[in-house]
Amino acid sequence: MNDFQLYFTLGRQHIADWQGIDHILFVMALCLRYQFTDWRKILVLITAFTIGHSVTLALSAFNLVHFSTKWIEFLIPVTIVITAISNVFVKKFVYKSKFPFIYFMALGFGLIHGLGFSNYLKSLLGTDESIILQLLAFNIGLEVGQLLIVAGVLTVSLILVQLLKLGRRDYILWMSGGVFALAMQMCLQRWPF
Repeated sequence: MNDFQLYFTLGRQHIADWQGIDHILFVMALCLRYQFTDWRKILVLITAFTIGHSVTLALSAFNLVHFSTKWIEFLIPVTIVITAISNVFVKKFVYKSKFPFIYFMALGFGLIHGLGFSNYLKSLLGTDESIILQLLAFNIGLEVGQLLIVAGVLTVSLILVQLLKLGRRDYILWMSGGVFALAMQMCLQRWPF
């Protein structure tokens, strides 16, 4: 297996690993307000998250930023809590802005999540001098893994909202409430003091 394929696979598996459920919950919270017909918006949203994620992964891999692991591990569920709460305020499903605020949240919170992956990735990369290809492959793998999670969430939405006729707003509130509860539990477990 070549390096690109190896790091691509690691990136895809890492985002979808149930041991790292915080990343799955964040992607879930991000895309709960969307349906399959919104695929372009979802692609922009997830790509914004990946860009933020990639920036801090690269900065950390090149030893340009250093943060306390305890604080990053605490801030990751905080981003999930904030995103789940933001879903409560969604009342209309047609966005007038070409770039709704959720895109900027995804980009900003991607920076924090990238720092969460950075120690894992640095341990994989070791002291390898040419890490750009590995970083690229890992990030592409993350993007594919995220899109698989999004497809799962959208499928649940399709079943509950379109086939079983659960109100879309009710679906968002119930799912966001579940994500919120799990993320709050993580916040309490990871309290850095």
